[in-house]
Amino acid sequence: MGSHESIEQIEVVNAPWHKEVTVSEATYEGGFKMLHIRIKEGKRFTDLELDPVTAMHMAQLIGNWAKSNTSDE
Repeated sequence: MGSHESIEQIEVVNAPWHKEVTVSEATYEGGFKMLHIRIKEGKRFTDLELDPVTAMHMAQLIGNWAKSNTSDE
């Protein structure tokens, strides 16, 4: 995939073990959009881009895991 035309930051999340997760929306030529996730740990980082269908599937998986691992106290 080519270079994106624009990228708009949605949110930065501070995660456990000193990780920083930046969630952004990348727009490519022709208006094609991807969810861009960057996980930063120290000087290292990992980029992941998801299409809407994959992002929805991941959101459901993560939500289900969180619900089953959160106490209702």
